[in-house]
Formats: sequence, structure tokens, C-alpha cells
Amino acid sequence: MFVLELTYTAPLDAVDALLPDHVAWLEEQYGKGVFLASGRKEPRDGGVILAVAEDRAHIEEIVAGDPFAVAGVCAYRVTEFLATKTAPELARHRQTIG
Repeated sequence: MFVLELTYTAPLDAVDALLPDHVAWLEEQYGKGVFLASGRKEPRDGGVILAVAEDRAHIEEIVAGDPFAVAGVCAYRVTEFLATKTAPELARHRQTIG
């Protein structure tokens, strides 16, 4: 599982201009079952996405396609972790330490 933290590197008006494209990209990833939750940070200086994928390389590829990243209005920090305990709704994403 991955935590994707976005930090805006451009003024909010530049971010907002790309918001419809970013939301469409989010919806595409939700449709593929990659994203589990997302939202903006408070204060509004970026966002957070909870994602699942087979490996970090796949997540990096997905992140590179975000219209925010393509336009250079945000920087991503990708943190991988083993979700060994989850809420019942996320049970299918639980991992074991091998």
C-alpha cells in the first residue's frame, strides 16, 4: 500500500486551472481499483492519496501521469507501507510480513 503526498509548487490559481483534469485522472485510478481514498490537505497546500498497487514502479508510473505532475504544479512524496491491520472495509488489502 502507498501514501501519496502532494505538495503544491505553484500558486493555487495554477493548481485550480488543472483541477478538472486532475479529478478526471483521480476517477480513472478509482475505476481501476488503484486509489482507495484522496483529498486535499488542510491548510490547502497539497493533497493525500491512499493507493494500492503491485509495486512502487507502477505507482511511480501512475503518479507521473497526474496532470498536476505533468504541468509541474506539485511534487509527490511516495511512501510504501505494509498494511498489516485495516478496517474491515479494507480487509482485502491486508498484507502479511513474510
